[in-house]
Amino acid sequence: MPDDIRMSSLPMPSPWAGPLPEAAPPSEMAIYQLPTGTYETRAVFAFKGGSLSDKRPFAATSVLVQHPQGDLLIDAGFGSQVAAHIQTLPRIERAPYRLASTVSEQLKASGYDQSGLCGVLVTHSHWDHVSGLGDLRTPILINEGELRYASEDKGGRVFREVSAGHKINQYQFNDGPYLGFSSSFDMYGDGSVVVVPARGHTTGSVITFVTLPSGKRYAFIGDLTWQLDGIRRRAERPLLLRFLADTDPKLVREDMLRMIALADTMQIVPAHDVTAYDGIPLLPT
Repeated sequence: MPDDIRMSSLPMPSPWAGPLPEAAPPSEMAIYQLPTGTYETRAVFAFKGGSLSDKRPFAATSVLVQHPQGDLLIDAGFGSQVAAHIQTLPRIERAPYRLASTVSEQLKASGYDQSGLCGVLVTHSHWDHVSGLGDLRTPILINEGELRYASEDKGGRVFREVSAGHKINQYQFNDGPYLGFSSSFDMYGDGSVVVVPARGHTTGSVITFVTLPSGKRYAFIGDLTWQLDGIRRRAERPLLLRFLADTDPKLVREDMLRMIALADTMQIVPAHDVTAYDGIPLLPT
């Protein structure tokens, strides 16, 4: 590792040494990625040590979790009105983007019956995670802290628009500690999908842990870091971006260290890293 990157790295936490939480995912359970497009950001703005010449396609990808108790989407990606949603951003934050098929379009193309969806679990309420809600008619799963952020903060403007008419189902972190996080929400009660608070990026942002019948584990970490470099290099966002993008950079750092300690036990998926979804199949059509 180059000296300039090493000097900017977070300290190396001790790898997770305890047992992984028990989970009993049903045999029918599966996950699929639904990529809805990308927008372009330079690595220098994504993580400390990133290069100005390194252009990164930031993913806007939803994940479908199929479960016999009801299917779940993690985030909604870009929607059909994404062009208008980008226009709500300050000019300096607008980036070239590419729209693929929306989640709704992909579900329809596959013959998927959307009545099987129990909801869209948003990792947080920023525009690039919720734009696609406007094309869906399914409940939104959100915790009280994030709903308050989405209702009051300028970062929730698109959410307030696309969530109109949706049923809002609030969940609480009433289950016990999970992998170093103080509390959790076990979506199905079988340990297959467990949500924990990660309140540093927005005040109610979350990480969603998914365990498949094969034993394969994933952590969908939202915008805890924008790229896998944040985990692999132990690299925070650049200083200015930390204070512009995060409500509490200190909490982001603490949760990054927790996830770095878990990196050898599961596949970590930052929402905007295209390569992080490798190995997750596309929805068959």
